[in-house]
Amino acid sequence: MKVKFLDKDVRNIFWKYFSIISGIISFILLFNFIPDEYKQCLIYFGYLSFAALIVIYVIIWLNANNLKQININIDGSTVNIKRGDLFTEEGLKAISFNEYFDTIVDDKIISSRSLNGIFINRYFKDKVTELDNFINANSENEDLIQVVRKQGGKTKKFKLSTIIVYNDFLLTAFSRFDEHDRAILTMPEYIEFLINFWDRVNRIYAQKNVSVPIFGSGITRIKEHKNIGDEDLLKIMLWTFRLSEMKFKYPAKLTIVIHEEKIGQINLFNIKSIEQGF
Repeated sequence: MKVKFLDKDVRNIFWKYFSIISGIISFILLFNFIPDEYKQCLIYFGYLSFAALIVIYVIIWLNANNLKQININIDGSTVNIKRGDLFTEEGLKAISFNEYFDTIVDDKIISSRSLNGIFINRYFKDKVTELDNFINANSENEDLIQVVRKQGGKTKKFKLSTIIVYNDFLLTAFSRFDEHDRAILTMPEYIEFLINFWDRVNRIYAQKNVSVPIFGSGITRIKEHKNIGDEDLLKIMLWTFRLSEMKFKYPAKLTIVIHEEKIGQINLFNIKSIEQGF
């Protein structure tokens, strides 16, 4: 179970119910509403109330462990965090590429199981050149760095957080590639990417809903943080969102979509409970 049985936040919610129930009982006893002939039933009523409190506590705990979706408010912006399929979301959807905007899905440069690979195979199967031409035609010179890659491949490198809008998709340069074409980032680079990404989205979202994955949840390696989990990455995303200038005007919202296989690793109850800390 993601949430422990005696979790502090579970207990805090339970005490609210306990206060209500105990307050009602105290009110009844204080003003002596129960006729004398029924006062012998008070002991059974006490047992029943105790059992009800146990049931309430267990229900709160089970619900905490089975959360699949939460809404939190960050400085006036609605953020929906949920299990789902990014491609089925309404509005703009972010797809992370590497810094070269590579498009070769060969399970070496790009994994066919990654969000990036699924996007390319679904929308550009057998016509990758069309995507390459679109990226080249819609890139800004200030985001480009000309390089030579030892392993071969594209020679245009983009600044991290570069966004190229394709229909309702935000194609963004997220990860760096090392000499072995492995996706890597340092933690400072990860945080810088997020802050710049939110600011770029702020300029182009046009009051549409924006959906993003948990950046770094796939095969991207965060250097010196090998054991960092998806929940930690999610918290960093929310923290940088608050620090940025990004603000969604109602009814537009930000949705962070968690893959079905990952939802069991993330304690949404904990995320919800620390909402005020963001």
